[in-house]
Amino acid sequence: MRVCLGYVALALPLPSASKTLTYTNYEKLGSNALPKLNDIILNNFHNLKEILKYNYANNVHFYRLSHHLIPLATHPSVHFDYIKNYQNYWQEIGLFFKKYNIRTDTHPDQFCVLNSPNKEVLNNSIRILEYNKNIFNAMEIEGKVILHVGGLFNDKEKAIQRFIKNFQKLDKTLQEMILLENDDKVFNIKDVLKICETLKIPMVLDYHHYKCNNEGEDIKDYLPRIIKTWNNSGLMPKMHFSSPKSIYAKRSHSDYINAGDFIVFLELLKNFTDEIYIMLECKAKDDALFRLVRELKYKTNYKFINETTFVV
Repeated sequence: MRVCLGYVALALPLPSASKTLTYTNYEKLGSNALPKLNDIILNNFHNLKEILKYNYANNVHFYRLSHHLIPLATHPSVHFDYIKNYQNYWQEIGLFFKKYNIRTDTHPDQFCVLNSPNKEVLNNSIRILEYNKNIFNAMEIEGKVILHVGGLFNDKEKAIQRFIKNFQKLDKTLQEMILLENDDKVFNIKDVLKICETLKIPMVLDYHHYKCNNEGEDIKDYLPRIIKTWNNSGLMPKMHFSSPKSIYAKRSHSDYINAGDFIVFLELLKNFTDEIYIMLECKAKDDALFRLVRELKYKTNYKFINETTFVV
C-alpha cells in the first residue's frame, strides 16, 4: 500500500497564510477597510506561495488549504471581487499546485451547515461552497471541500434526510466538489456511509472521530464500503488521522501523532486498498508529520519513496 501524508494549513517555520479580519474590525476601519483587507489578502497570497515552495522542497504533496485565505469573502455585508481583483495571484498559486504536484482540499468551519433548517444559515453555507468553487476555478485546479453532515437538530434521521435533500438541490458543480466526513459526536461512520452511498459521493474516514463516536462497529466491516465510495471520483481515497490530546480530552487533537497507533491503523488498512492519502490533523502541523516519519523509519521497515510518501 502506498501512503502519502499531508498536513493542515500552517507550516510552523513560516508565516501564516490565513491572517483574518473580523467584520467588527472591518466596520471600525471605515474608508480604510477595503485597503486594509487588500493588504491582508496580498500578505496571505505571499505567505501561501512560500508554504507551497516549502512543501515542494520537503516533498509534501498533500496539503489542506486554509479556508481563511480571503477574509470576509463570504460575508453578506462585505462586497468586493475576490476573484477578478486577484486573478494574477490565483493563477500563480494554481501553477504552484500543478507544478509541484500538490493535492489539496479545504475544510470550512462550523458555519457551513448544509442540513440546517434555518434558511439564512443554509444560504450562507451555499455561499461558502460557492467561494471554494470560485477559488478552485480561479486556480484552475481540482480541489475538494470536506464537510460534516451538520447539526442534530433534535432528530438525527430528519437531519440526515435534510442534508440529502439540500445536497440534491445544489448546483452539480458544487455536488461534485463535496467530500463527507464522520464526526466525533453525532454522525458516525454508519450515518455518513449511508449518505455517501445514497448520494454517490466519497466518504472521508476520520479514524479519531470513529474511535470517539461509534456504536461498537468493527471498522474492518466498513473499510471496503468506505473505500468503494471513491471509485468514480478520479482520486485516490483520503482519510484523516489524529491522536487524542489525553485520556481526559479524547476528542481534542494532540500536538503529535501516536506512532504506535498509526502503525496499527496502517497494518489494518493495507488489507483494503493499494493507495491512501492521509491528512494528519495535529496542533504541531508539519512538525508532527516529519516527527511521525522519523518514528516510522525507526520502528518499521516501510520503504520510503520520499520524505512523506512510503510503501507499507
